[in-house]
Amino acid sequence: MASSGPFPAFTLSPLALGLLLLPSFVHADSDTVLETVTVSSEQPLADPRLPEVTTATRTRTPARYVPQAIDAVAVKNLDAYGQTDLSQALTGVPGVDASGDTRFDSVSIRGFSAANDLYLDGFRDDMQYSRDLGNIERVEVLKGPAAVLYGRGSSGGIVNRVSKKPQPGLPSSVSARVGSEGLWRLQADLNGSLSDDITVRLNAAQEESDSFRGDALHSRRQLFAPSLNWRLTPALNWLVQYEYGLYDRTPDRGIPGINGRPADVALDTVYGNAARDYIRDETQSLRSRLSYDLNEHWQLRHLLGVIRLDSDFDNTYQTGVSGNRVTRQRWIQDLNALNITSNFEAEGQFTTGPLAHQLLAGIEIGKQKRDPKLYQNASPVPSLSITDPDTRLQYNGAMKINSDNQHRVDTRALYLQDQLSLGLWKLLAGLRYDRFDIDSSNQLNGKSESRSSHSLSPRIGLVWTPLRDHSFYASYSKTFAPAGGGTIGITPGVTSNALDPEYTRQYETGVKSDWLDGKLSSTLSLYSLELYNRRTTDPNDPSRVELTGLQRTRGMELTLTGRLVGDWYARGGLALQNPEVVRAEANRQGKRPANVSRHNGSLFVGFAPENGWYAETGVTAVGQRYADTANSVLLPGYGRWDARAGYRTRSWDVEAAVTNLTDHRYYASATSAAQIQPGAPRAFLLSSNYRF
Repeated sequence: MASSGPFPAFTLSPLALGLLLLPSFVHADSDTVLETVTVSSEQPLADPRLPEVTTATRTRTPARYVPQAIDAVAVKNLDAYGQTDLSQALTGVPGVDASGDTRFDSVSIRGFSAANDLYLDGFRDDMQYSRDLGNIERVEVLKGPAAVLYGRGSSGGIVNRVSKKPQPGLPSSVSARVGSEGLWRLQADLNGSLSDDITVRLNAAQEESDSFRGDALHSRRQLFAPSLNWRLTPALNWLVQYEYGLYDRTPDRGIPGINGRPADVALDTVYGNAARDYIRDETQSLRSRLSYDLNEHWQLRHLLGVIRLDSDFDNTYQTGVSGNRVTRQRWIQDLNALNITSNFEAEGQFTTGPLAHQLLAGIEIGKQKRDPKLYQNASPVPSLSITDPDTRLQYNGAMKINSDNQHRVDTRALYLQDQLSLGLWKLLAGLRYDRFDIDSSNQLNGKSESRSSHSLSPRIGLVWTPLRDHSFYASYSKTFAPAGGGTIGITPGVTSNALDPEYTRQYETGVKSDWLDGKLSSTLSLYSLELYNRRTTDPNDPSRVELTGLQRTRGMELTLTGRLVGDWYARGGLALQNPEVVRAEANRQGKRPANVSRHNGSLFVGFAPENGWYAETGVTAVGQRYADTANSVLLPGYGRWDARAGYRTRSWDVEAAVTNLTDHRYYASATSAAQIQPGAPRAFLLSSNYRF
C-alpha cells in the first residue's frame, strides 16, 4: 500500500531521515580530495564524449578497450528538450527502439525487449514503473548479452542509469523550466562538504504537466535524492545514496490500429476514463558502496542495493476493435515489489611475465519479491466509437478479483573477469555461474510451485590496436533466461515451467576510433545476435511448449561523438538491423518483432563556447515498426527535428528549445495493435539554470 506522505517510513527510514538534514550543513570546499569521478555534470557543452564507462566491465575502462558496443548518453543533453523519462531519453540511440507507454519504461535493443533489463548503478531495477532522470548523470546502453556480470536476461543488452554522486568542488545549481501543455519543473542540485572527509549532494525536483492528448491527462512528479561520500580512513571509503520518487499520472493507452495502420483520429482522442483513471508509482532506493584499498593495486568492496516499488492503478482502456467500435476493459491493480542485491567484489592489478592483468572476482546474492493483485470488471464495459468516443459512457459496476499472486526469487552467483594486456593486444575473458530459484503461489486457489535453474554465462573479447587512434575488436557473449525470470513469476502447474532456460548468443566485431587529435570518437560495429532455443508451441499439440524456436538480428551500428572544429561538436549515430523470428509458431514465423525498426538513429550538431551564445539542432529518425507480434498494424517511420539555443555565463544559463519543429505527426511506440502511442506535436521549453 502506498504511503500517504512524501517521505514514507520503511525499514531504511532512519538513514533516509538522517540524510534529510544534510543540506543545512552544506558548504563549498574545493580542497577536499575524495574518490575520483570520471564524468561531472559540468563537462563542457562542446565535448559530449564520455571516454570511460563502467557498465561493460564493472571497472573503470576506456570505452575504446571494451570489445562490445556501448553508448553513453549524458542526461544534460536530454534535459534541454524536456525528456525526463527513460523511454523518451533513449529514442535515437542506434539499435534502441521505444516500446513503452505511460505505465512503465520499456525499450528494445537490437530487436529484443529490454523491459526487464534495466539497472540503477549496476543494481537490477526490473520493476514496471516510469523512471525520472533528475538524479541521473548518464545512461549507459550495453549492446548484446551481459549475463557474465549481471545475470539472467539481457538478450539484446542492458540499460544502466548512472546516478549523480557527491564530488568535491562541484558547484551547486538551481533550475526552473516552463513549457507547452502547462509543464513546469523546479530542481535543485546542491553539493558541498561537511568536513575534509565528508562530501554530500542533494537532488530534489517537483514537476507538473498536462498532456497534448488532453488537459484531463495530468501528471505530477516528486524527486528527493540525498547522497554522502565519507572517507572513513585513507583506505576505507563509503558512498551511500537514497532516492525517493513519486509519480502520479493519468494513464494513456493511445489509439487503436485499423486496417493495418493507426486510426486516423484527432490527436487528443482518448478512450479511457480520464476523470477516474490514475497510476501512482512510489519508489525508494538505497545504494551503498563500501570500498577498502588493500594497497595501490587491490581493492575490496561491498555493494548493496535495495529498491522498492509500491504501485497501484485504476485504468479503463481499449483492448481491440469491432466494426467501428473500440472494445474496452477496466482493471485495478495493487502491486508491491522489492529487490535486494548484495555483491562482494575484489579487483586488482598484477603481472605474470609480460602479461598485465586487471582481475575482477565477485559473489552476488539477491532476493526479489513481487506481489500483484488484480481486479477486473465483472460485466462488460461499454464500447466507444473510434472516431467520436463518448467518454461519458463508463463502467461503474462491480469489480471481481482476477488474480492474487505472490512471487519470490533467490539468486546466487559467482563471476570472474580478467582484462589482460600484452603490447598491442588486450583480451577480456569472463565467466559467471548463476543459480536461480523461484517460488510462486496463487492466493486464490492455493496452488504453488517452486523451480530451480542454473547456467554458465561466458564472454570473451579481443582488442587489437595496431594504430594509435584505432582499436579493432571481436567478441562472443552468451546469456540465459529461465522460466519466471522476466516479470518475476510463474503460473503454478504449467508444464513449461520445467523447461531449460532460453539462451542468447552474440558475435560482434568492429573498430573504435579517435579522430582530429582525439577530439572526435566513433564506433563501427557488426553483429549477429540469436535467441537460438526460443520457447515455441508445438504445432501438433498446442498444450506443449518446446525449445525449438529461433529469433535473430543481424546488423550494423555507427556512432560519432565529439568536437569537430573550434567550438563546434556533433553527436549521433545510425543503426541498420534485420530482426526476424526465424523459427516459431506458424503465425509468428518470418515476422518481425514488435516495436523494432530496421533503421534508426540521430544526428545533432551544435556550437558551444565556454561562455556566450550557443545553439544545437538535430534530427531523430526511426524507421517503420509493427505494433504487434502478428505484424498486423504498421507504424510509419518518422524524422523529428529539434533545436535549442541559449546564452551561458559563468553562473547562468538561459535556454529555449523546440521539439518536433515541423509539427510532424508520428507514432512513438505501441504495446499492442489496439494501443499505439502518438508522438508529441511541436512543443516549446524555456529553462534557466543558476550555478553557485
